[in-house]
Amino acid sequence: MESEALPLLALADRMLWITALVAAPVLIASIVVGLLIGLIQAATSVNEQTLTFVPKLAVTALVLVLLGGAMMGLVAEFAQDIFTEIARISS
Repeated sequence: MESEALPLLALADRMLWITALVAAPVLIASIVVGLLIGLIQAATSVNEQTLTFVPKLAVTALVLVLLGGAMMGLVAEFAQDIFTEIARISS
């Protein structure tokens, strides 16, 4: 039983890293744009909450268009590894 648990723990660890790698570019870009818009709003004394929405949405879409293929490649490779591991354990 213990020998079967180690590969599963390794897959769980890898899953967390892949989740972070997929989510990080979108989150970091959105945070940077939000901070820049916040600085501009503070400098100009414009306090409108809806002004940050459209730039964040545009940057998120741009990041997904530019990096979406690589992100899906990571997820697809991991899914293939999971199915391979399931087949190995069940046999």
